[in-house]
Amino acid sequence: MPHEAVIELSGVWKIFGERAEQALQATKSGVSKPDILRRFGCVLGVSNASLTVNRGEIFCVMGLSGSGKSTLVRHVNRLLEPTAGRVLVEGEDILAKSESELREVRAARIGMVFQNFGLLPHRSVRENVALPLEVQGASLNERYELAEAALAKVDLDGWGDRLPSSLSGGMQQRVGLARALAADPPILLMDEPFSALDPLIRRQLQDQFLHLCREMGKTTMFITHDLDEAIRIGTKIAIMKDGSIVQTGTAEEIVASPQDDYVADFVANISRLHVVHAHRIMENAPEWAAHHPDRHALAELPAASVSATLSDLIELAVDTESPIAVKDGQDAIVGVIDRSRLLQGIQGEI
Repeated sequence: MPHEAVIELSGVWKIFGERAEQALQATKSGVSKPDILRRFGCVLGVSNASLTVNRGEIFCVMGLSGSGKSTLVRHVNRLLEPTAGRVLVEGEDILAKSESELREVRAARIGMVFQNFGLLPHRSVRENVALPLEVQGASLNERYELAEAALAKVDLDGWGDRLPSSLSGGMQQRVGLARALAADPPILLMDEPFSALDPLIRRQLQDQFLHLCREMGKTTMFITHDLDEAIRIGTKIAIMKDGSIVQTGTAEEIVASPQDDYVADFVANISRLHVVHAHRIMENAPEWAAHHPDRHALAELPAASVSATLSDLIELAVDTESPIAVKDGQDAIVGVIDRSRLLQGIQGEI
């Protein structure tokens, strides 16, 4: 089935400052970010960024503070205007929208969750969650009914009458998530939503978020500075540095094949055991059989799926001296992993 692009950013630049257009031409000519600041008094936020988020994906954008990740995501719902570039949402040019059209897009089609919760302190939890529906002009009964349904999805039944100040940080972030879900938008933008929370609460909310995304079929652009979080929840990951996207791929591709020293440093302390899969380290079955015609019949080898992780393969290898056959989704043997290849895979040599 072909992928359906939901969010497309093409050659997006964002330069902050009064001389942004001059700075843009200079940076395109190779002037560095520090020199752009020195010469033009401008800050380079995003540099020629392009990415595509497909239907149903959780696309994580990660990088250190100042890398441009939060600036980038704010172009999707046009909280920021790009200095140059193109932004498409479900095939529509978001930059061509009028203010009224843009409000409708933000209220009905794109939900956003912020790091600092973004709740209105004088409004009840229910009223906060119902805010996007209020913007849409829904009746009081309808928006409160949908708000209560959204609160139930994040396990906050019965909390609708409370003020945000009476809730813990984790509960306030659940309210923010419920607000993003209330109008049932197809797209979610998550800007470091769990980074201010304690590790245990953070993991619980990650689990809940993953469950809701799968259950409701949301397409999500998720901003984080935590590679562990990106690997845990991301369908794809883009790593940013100084406003530029330096590598995009699956967690396995980024951990196993970093494209430069910056990415390699990022992934240096990430265990490969739960990220790298059998298909990456296996030897093709015909090649292996040609080298070992008399040792084993492929059908008699213990087998694992192409999606088995290194951890799964280690567990299987403990109980056998034989190589491991690798099967695809149709139960056909497509590869073989012997102990040497398994060790090489663990050590990062394949």
